[in-house]
Amino acid sequence: MKFRQRPREKVNLDLTSLIDVVFLLVLFFVVTTSFNRESGMSVNLPEANPEAVPEQPDSAVEVSIDEQGRFYVNRKEIVNTQMATLKEAIRQQMGGRKAVPLIISADARTSHQSVVTAMDAARQLGITHLSIATIEPKQSK
Repeated sequence: MKFRQRPREKVNLDLTSLIDVVFLLVLFFVVTTSFNRESGMSVNLPEANPEAVPEQPDSAVEVSIDEQGRFYVNRKEIVNTQMATLKEAIRQQMGGRKAVPLIISADARTSHQSVVTAMDAARQLGITHLSIATIEPKQSK
């Protein structure tokens, strides 16, 4: 007895929905990935508590910034607010020493850009010991 063979159906796998799911997963992972940005300089922020703040050596270079954004290096006003001028003034005060700590003391109402400029100048000069000066908060009665 001879059976009649049915013609074989071609197996057809639809990949459209699979590709859609893969693209959605890729999009999900791209959106949820967090990127770490390493800072170019580590900043040592002193505590506002006077007992916890270590004494700074006399050889430290102090950069002060007033309310208008003018720079003072060791209490001497700089000619202008350009980065190159600030770097040169700090370099002169360092006197060829390598591990000189830098203290930035900025007025509370100065622009954030002025403080960032001073920090960037220190980074470009290779200064690794950086402190931000603070004062002890007044106790309310």
